[in-house]
Amino acid sequence: MSVPARPLPHLRAAPPRLPHERPLAELPLTVLVGVTGVGKSTALAALRGADPGVRVLPDRREITDHVMILPRAGGPVSDRAERFRLTALYRERYPGGMAHALGTLSADTRHWGERPLFDGLRGLEEVRHAAETFPAWRFVALTAPDPVRVRRLLGRADAFDRVAGRGVGGDLRADLAALPGAGAVFTPAELDGLAALAEGGHAPADILAKTRIVVTERQHYDPDAAGAFLGTLPRARALVLDTVALSPAQVVEAVRKWA
Repeated sequence: MSVPARPLPHLRAAPPRLPHERPLAELPLTVLVGVTGVGKSTALAALRGADPGVRVLPDRREITDHVMILPRAGGPVSDRAERFRLTALYRERYPGGMAHALGTLSADTRHWGERPLFDGLRGLEEVRHAAETFPAWRFVALTAPDPVRVRRLLGRADAFDRVAGRGVGGDLRADLAALPGAGAVFTPAELDGLAALAEGGHAPADILAKTRIVVTERQHYDPDAAGAFLGTLPRARALVLDTVALSPAQVVEAVRKWA
């Protein structure tokens, strides 16, 4: 039997009923934008450390579970590829995807305050929908190259980073190249570099699994297009930061100066 997900704290998918409730669609929400492995969790931890009073909404996974996946699947889904499939079905009905889902919720401002932060949106469709539909929202986009994202996933040991698929054969480099869509994401030299991570102690199966996550996510969300779109917005609404060039402390400094 599936274990039901925890209720969303002080949030509900209904119009406001009490004076202290406000639609998230109307609040001046700060939204982190970026795909898996760009450094959102690290940046978020640094932001919380610099400002313990910052209010961070339940993350993308929790919103996805409650609004997109549970109504369709009837229970929690842990496999990343299956989650991508289910969220793609949601986006077929609601092109704004996570931005649409977030905008359907009402928040208890006694708990979340008037200026909460959300982690996060991905891809052009979500970001454009959010920017055009919710004028009070502001965006901080974090970027990192895809090979760096794979390395970060290998280092973070997140139990959520699971994806079903065939195992590793006798040649990791060949298995990486055989991943559907890998050639559109990684150059041959980058695949060589990923295969070489096994020499540094990473298990070939882990390298293949984390690379599959990045490739699969790329098939659903285009971070480059999202970043380019945000670059067209006034600086007061959007900030784009490279998490390879900037340390977590520098990211926090940039965000605090911008805010």
